[in-house]
Amino acid sequence: MATLTIRELDAFVEAQLRARAAEHGRTVEEEAREILRSVIGESTSEESPLNMAERIRQRFEPVGGAELQIRQRSITREPIDFSGPEYGTFGDE
Repeated sequence: MATLTIRELDAFVEAQLRARAAEHGRTVEEEAREILRSVIGESTSEESPLNMAERIRQRFEPVGGAELQIRQRSITREPIDFSGPEYGTFGDE
């Protein structure tokens, strides 16, 4: 585990962090960890973290969502054939 030191924290921010920690029944240190986890996306709450597709869906759902047409992928060209004698032999000497 890494250690993080935050210097010159504004007194107002510290007071808000202490109040929030008390409200959630956590230490200030644990509250700061939980805030960082939630911002980064690794919440330890009961809910499982959402994948990127689910986050995008939730973002656009309130405005009607978005229907995207996905084109069928195809090979644009044949792969290069390296089996000819001009490429030499490996291990067959």
